[in-house]
Amino acid sequence: MAQVTVMIDGKAYRMACEEGQEAHLTELAGQFDRYVGHLKGQFGEIGDLRITVMAGIMVMDEMAELNRRLAAAEAELAGLRTGRDTVLTDVTQREEAVAHAIADLAERLNGITRKLTQRPAPQPHGQPRPLS
Repeated sequence: MAQVTVMIDGKAYRMACEEGQEAHLTELAGQFDRYVGHLKGQFGEIGDLRITVMAGIMVMDEMAELNRRLAAAEAELAGLRTGRDTVLTDVTQREEAVAHAIADLAERLNGITRKLTQRPAPQPHGQPRPLS
């Protein structure tokens, strides 16, 4: 287990963390220190514990807002995925309908071609051809 010393409100705190997480913990402590500094600037010296609790509540408030926004984004994403799936299903059905229509048209054209290319049966000499 690694150890790192972080500064919050001008005071050093020695903390343990997993190996490789030292820089991350130092950055988090720096962010929290900015909250504490902001509150001290607004309210002055009202006690370390009270400032720390207020900063913690501010962080939790931001986290709650981010969680709310994340949930909204996830719901929107789910709706978009559902819409995409519906569109893909519609496109697939339309492509199948077009393919069937083309196959039917090709069948008809082949039938017409066969009729046009058929040679009339030879007629005995002297007999008129029937009109068709």
